[in-house]
Amino acid sequence: MSQYENLLVELDNGTAIVTLNRPKALNALNSSLMTEIGSVFSELNANPSVQVIIITGAGQKSFVAGADIKEMRMLNIEEGRKWAEKSENTFLQIEEGAKPVIAAVNGYALGGGCEIAMACDIRIASENAKFGQPEVGLGIIPGFGGTQRLPRLIGAGMAKYMIYTANMISAEEALRVGLVQKVVSQEELLSEAKKIAQTIIAKSQSAVRFAKDAINRGVEMSIPNAMQYEALYFGTCFGSEDQMLGMNAFVNKEKAEFTGKFAKKA
Repeated sequence: MSQYENLLVELDNGTAIVTLNRPKALNALNSSLMTEIGSVFSELNANPSVQVIIITGAGQKSFVAGADIKEMRMLNIEEGRKWAEKSENTFLQIEEGAKPVIAAVNGYALGGGCEIAMACDIRIASENAKFGQPEVGLGIIPGFGGTQRLPRLIGAGMAKYMIYTANMISAEEALRVGLVQKVVSQEELLSEAKKIAQTIIAKSQSAVRFAKDAINRGVEMSIPNAMQYEALYFGTCFGSEDQMLGMNAFVNKEKAEFTGKFAKKA
């Protein structure tokens, strides 16, 4: 693994744990950290020993408290647009990468912190987590995908409420509206994320990755077109070893040991 100034990376039994490590700044996203996030996800998605990625923040107070306002405040129009595009492209690497990504949200997930969590596939939160898009209180709008992902996840009405008011919501409220999938204690957060990762790893990785792409692409299509896309991947699965291994194991009441290989005839 490469060495990073603002990230800690741990590889553990098929799972990569990426910790955003600027605790004195509450893990705020500056240009350097954003560049490193893009680099580490490129590296991990290319690493065959990594099946699932967990992203979390250093310390107990904050996952990511937002973008670094001190760095951002003097940007002009063109610089602001380029900063948004850089960040959006970085978060697309998380969203569109083949491997599932779990956000383990500890503490504040505000602005860019909420936006990076939304780019992940699954979000679990500690009981002290707070989510919000406070940008309108700074004279700007969410610029790292927040105006697009938030309404897709929780509906336009709730997204507008959060963005227009800049109000934070609790972990329990985030669970209620569907922004997160699970809430646990601070002490259990990382172990719970690892447990979910291992549950995913035990399944067919080719099938998991097909499912991720089918979901991500399908939500942007009409239902008939999305179902055609799903059928394409469904059929492709029948060219894999995993399909035969999984179905034979089910019939024989055994545990499947998946390979992820495509060795059968189409």
